[in-house]
Amino acid sequence: MGDRQVVAGLGQPWQSSQALLLLPLALIAVITGVEVHSPEDFHLASALVIAPALTASFAGPRTTAAIGALTVVAQGLIGLLHGELATANRIVQLITLTVLSVLVVIYCAIRDRRHAQLVRVRSVAEAAQHVLMWPLPERMGLLRIASLYLAAEDEAQIGGDLYAATRAFGGVRVLIGDVRGKGLSAIGEAATLLGAFREAAHRRPVLTDLAESLEQSVQRYAADFEPPEEAGERFATALLVEIPDGYPVVRMATCGHPPPLLLCQGRRVTVPTLHPSPPLGVQGIGLEPGPAGRELDEIPFEPGDTLLLYTDGVIEARDADGRFYPLAERVARWCDAPPDTLVQHVQRDLVAHTGGRLDDDAAVVALHRTSTARGRQHVRIIDTGAFHQSTGPDPTTG
Repeated sequence: MGDRQVVAGLGQPWQSSQALLLLPLALIAVITGVEVHSPEDFHLASALVIAPALTASFAGPRTTAAIGALTVVAQGLIGLLHGELATANRIVQLITLTVLSVLVVIYCAIRDRRHAQLVRVRSVAEAAQHVLMWPLPERMGLLRIASLYLAAEDEAQIGGDLYAATRAFGGVRVLIGDVRGKGLSAIGEAATLLGAFREAAHRRPVLTDLAESLEQSVQRYAADFEPPEEAGERFATALLVEIPDGYPVVRMATCGHPPPLLLCQGRRVTVPTLHPSPPLGVQGIGLEPGPAGRELDEIPFEPGDTLLLYTDGVIEARDADGRFYPLAERVARWCDAPPDTLVQHVQRDLVAHTGGRLDDDAAVVALHRTSTARGRQHVRIIDTGAFHQSTGPDPTTG
C-alpha cells in the first residue's frame, strides 16, 4: 500500500500529508544550518533522528525511508564540513542514525500492513452486518419510517438489538427486539430472530401466531447452539407491530418488550397498555406464560400519528449521575416532527445524556402514518398526569 492510500485510510487527506512533510524537511534544514555554523563543541546533529520519527506519524514507509536517508546525508554533510567525517564519533552517529531510520521504516511497514488487514476485516464485517440488518425503507405502504441503531461495542454497527419490517396481509409488519447480551456476541441470536420473522411474517396471518413461531425458532436455536454453561440463559424480548392499510389502528403482540410510545399532534404522548407476556425463549426453560397466553392488543393509529418503538438500551441509558434517559418526557417536545427528524433529535439527546458512551445497544424505529382508507376512530384517554395512557377504542363512540 502506497503512502497516499495509507494516509487516506488513516483519515487524513493527501494534501494535508504533503503540507506536514514540510515539517521534517524544515527540521533537517534548520538543524543542519545551525550545526554547520556553530562552534565545534556544539553538537545538535543527533536531533536529526526526530525527522524520520515525525514523518512516521503521518506518512508511509517509502516517504519515511526517504526522510531517513536525507537525515543520514545531512549528518554526513555536517561531518564533512567540520572536517571530522572519518572520526569514530561521526561514524557512530551515522550508523546509529541509519539503524534508527531503518527501524522506523520497518515499524511503518508493519503498521500499514495491519491497517490494511483491519480495513479488509471491517469491510467484511460491515457487509455481513448490512446483510443481517437490512436498512428500513423511508416509505412502506402508508407509513413513513425512520430508524436509529447505536451499538454499545466500538467498531460494531449492530449487536443484540434488532428491527425489521415487511409488507404482508394488506399492511406493514414490524419487529423490534433485544436478545440477551450486547455487541457482537449477540449477533447469532439476532440473526436467528430476524430470519424467523422475515419468513414467518408472510405465513402467519395472525400476529400472535407469528409470535409463537418466533418462540419456536428461539427455542430451536437454544437447543442447537446454547453452551452447557449458559443453559436457560438464551432469550429475547420482542414487540410485533401490524399496521393495516385499510384501518386506522395498530395491532401489537408483545414478548416481554417495553411498550411503544404513541405521539399525537399537539405534544401528547400516549403509552399504550399491553397485555404482559414473557420473552421469547422463556417458555423453554420452564416458565409458563400468563393464563391467556400471548394476546393481541389494538389501539387507534390515526393519520398524522407516530408510533415510536425502542429497546431497553434507550430507556436504561444513564447519565453521569446514574439517572435513566426520560424518553417519553423528551419526545413530547418533538411530537409534530417528521420521523427522520424525530429520530435525529432522539439520537443527539441520548448521546448527550450518556456523554457519548452507551452501556447497552440501543435501537429506535419511528412509524408515521400518512393516510388511511377508512374514517377516523376515537380513543378514550385516561389522564395520568404528565402523559396519557390509551385504553383502546371507546365502545361508546362506535
